[in-house]
Amino acid sequence: MGHWWVRNIVEPGKLPLLLALTAFVLTFLITRVITRLIRAGKGPFGNIKAGGVHVHHVVPGVVLTVVGGFGAVAAGRSGFGAYVSAVLFGIGAGLVLDEFALILHLDDVYWSAAGRKSVEMVVLTAALVLLLLAGFVPFGVNDLSAQESQDRGTVVSTIAVNFLFSLIALSKGKARMAVFGVVVPVIALVGAIRLARPGSPWAKRFYRRRPRARAKAGLRAYHHDRRWSRPRRAVQDWLGGKPDPEPARAVERR
Repeated sequence: MGHWWVRNIVEPGKLPLLLALTAFVLTFLITRVITRLIRAGKGPFGNIKAGGVHVHHVVPGVVLTVVGGFGAVAAGRSGFGAYVSAVLFGIGAGLVLDEFALILHLDDVYWSAAGRKSVEMVVLTAALVLLLLAGFVPFGVNDLSAQESQDRGTVVSTIAVNFLFSLIALSKGKARMAVFGVVVPVIALVGAIRLARPGSPWAKRFYRRRPRARAKAGLRAYHHDRRWSRPRRAVQDWLGGKPDPEPARAVERR
């Protein structure tokens, strides 16, 4: 275990990535604690305003991401400058993705149900970086032998096939499996083989004249969502805070 840690994590080439991931996760957790305290009216914290404008933390996040990114490019893969740039980039990315839903909707949906997208994006990003730290390489071309490295045709074909699996999984409405499949190809393969979700581009194109396939896909999606939607929301609420209840809609009278 110790040998694996030294070889895969603490080596100079991966230390900046580890520092960036640590800063990213800690920034997200600390930010959520602070925003929860502000929401509850507790503690010394408050919203930042400049000239009557609420400055969201995505703004300093963008600045830190840009500074850290350019600093990392200039500093290389090792050295004090690379480590500092990695930490700055991780902090900035944590602040930006914590308000991913705001960027997506161009609206302050932080404490709404739509704001759960931010938590989901943070978890997805952290999981992908962990896979990279564990030694996985995008499109499954890691651990190539010397002969395979020289055979460019094999490498190119491997990348093309794995990328095709990810595209099929994405077209079937399985975005998470498609993203993780870029790093772990077998996940994309499973997503490509399984039935498409109703309403996905694949289902609209290939299930249009196959009523049995449409019915089976709808039933599978229903059971999957019924099984996993509640635990997923519970985890998101635990990490990011429970959204505000949606206002009741007035009943229209004629």
